[in-house]
Amino acid sequence: MPVPGVSAAAIAARLSAVGLPTRVEEHARFTSVEAEVPEALSAESWKEVLAAVAEADRFGLLVTCQNGRTLRAVVEKPVPTTGDVRGPGHQR
Repeated sequence: MPVPGVSAAAIAARLSAVGLPTRVEEHARFTSVEAEVPEALSAESWKEVLAAVAEADRFGLLVTCQNGRTLRAVVEKPVPTTGDVRGPGHQR
């Protein structure tokens, strides 16, 4: 389960510490972290990679013959709250 308050930057830093070059992209509802994963990655490095992405809300590994292996982790942005959460039919 994701840890509240974990940031995409923290995940990117952990992946970089393992030696994976990362890209962080901001989107309207989430921030994504992508990293290219080399074929030769030690078991110890995989453990750290998996521990890092386990902090995200979602993650996955895309494997293609053209681009190799791309790891992606997504951290959802908080949903803004409003003063009235009852909906449009129940305004004051």
